[in-house]
Amino acid sequence: QVQLVESGGGLVQAGGSLRLSCAASGSIFSINAMGWYRQIPGKQRELVAAITTGGSTNYADSVKGRFTISRDNAKNTVYLQMNSLKAEDTAVYYCNANINPRRGVGISIREPAREYWGQGTQVTVSS
Repeated sequence: QVQLVESGGGLVQAGGSLRLSCAASGSIFSINAMGWYRQIPGKQRELVAAITTGGSTNYADSVKGRFTISRDNAKNTVYLQMNSLKAEDTAVYYCNANINPRRGVGISIREPAREYWGQGTQVTVSS
């Protein structure tokens, strides 16, 4: 089994900062792209930022210059540093990762890649 566990959400005033973390664990052979999405009730989940294994990044226009995505491959962890937060950033933030799982614990056979999601963490920005 593979799990993504997020942390770092909360309540912050407009203009403030938060840092989200997401750690992948379990029977992992390799992790490919990782990213952060967000969702507001009644709306579709949208991409916030993504990062490849090599460190190439992609951001939604609405967060460029304010958010920074990074990853620590040794820790199987992806981060989202959010600065200059606005009320419209309020949402549930979900971690996503494209992962090749192992066939089983201790078995070094790579299974086909699939998408995994975290449980979501609430970010609320008060104006």
